[in-house]
Amino acid sequence: MVWVLALKMTLLAITLAKSLKGVKTMSQITSENIPVIDIGQLVRGELNLQVANKLRQASHDPGFIYVCNHGISESVTDEARNAAKLFFLQAESDKSNVIISENHRGWLASGGAVMTDGVKADLKESFVWGHDAGIDLHQAHSLQGKNQWPTQAVGFKKAAEAWLNSAERLAQILLRNIAFSLELDSNFFLRRNDNPLTRASFVYYPPRPMAVASDPATARYGVGPHTDFGVMTILCQDHIGGLQMQNTQGHWLDAPPIDGTLVVNIGDLLQRWTSGEFRSAPHRVLSPDVTDRISLVLAFDPNPESIVDAGEIFPEQRAAAEPITCGDYLDWRFDQAFHYRAADG
Repeated sequence: MVWVLALKMTLLAITLAKSLKGVKTMSQITSENIPVIDIGQLVRGELNLQVANKLRQASHDPGFIYVCNHGISESVTDEARNAAKLFFLQAESDKSNVIISENHRGWLASGGAVMTDGVKADLKESFVWGHDAGIDLHQAHSLQGKNQWPTQAVGFKKAAEAWLNSAERLAQILLRNIAFSLELDSNFFLRRNDNPLTRASFVYYPPRPMAVASDPATARYGVGPHTDFGVMTILCQDHIGGLQMQNTQGHWLDAPPIDGTLVVNIGDLLQRWTSGEFRSAPHRVLSPDVTDRISLVLAFDPNPESIVDAGEIFPEQRAAAEPITCGDYLDWRFDQAFHYRAADG
């Protein structure tokens, strides 16, 4: 009966979402804050320097991009969001069967992450997975390991893997064309990508408790202000909204859901890799007041041994940071952000 009720709630939510799509429209987005870029030609495998240069400019400032004609079908995102909703509606005792592992796989409960010093723990819950086929567990990076799949949620694994694979293909297309715009080999950022640290996650934002929502002094975020750790993030929002990014003037701007688009943002590793040419923009999520919210996320990162060295891209400039491996950098950042890693360390 619980699953029947959950399914009915999910179908109602999907119906409501479809009816509200486009409530916040492109007219609220201008080229001065977050650009909307049509990447249809790139998805079809065509080279287009004009589009590639738009991606480069947007990666420089603001570091946040909406992409349309991105090639990920609505059925993939709908099925993924439906699977996520059913999982998060379960009792904590059921979700605890796949509680986050030492390899960052599974369910991370609310309060399990602090993304910025001096900010309260995030209200969000997450379910995280990645590639696990062919991994040598004796030589794996700390962020690589076996996925944990909830046994109660029929179709969950299939929907989750379809989202990861589709979003990862998109990230690779974008990185190839960004490399093209920098006059690099198109596979420059993907040279070591047969054993990637790429991770996907479903993120659930519960409604804020009324006492918290009504008292600004105790305000808590779905996700506190932060920059993403890795190379590139692909985000599929639902219709609720709440995402904000900080521009170069320090102002917080809404990044509302736009029908048919995904949000792409540059991460800290790509900022470092380009010696600051690209911008990893601070962003946050305001938790919804009276309803919940679900996002589908892909964090793209290449193999752990990938060397992030800006001197390869701009040899005439002194790099802002020393070369580092992707794996070492992510270890450092994850140890700072996630309670369970600090407890184990």
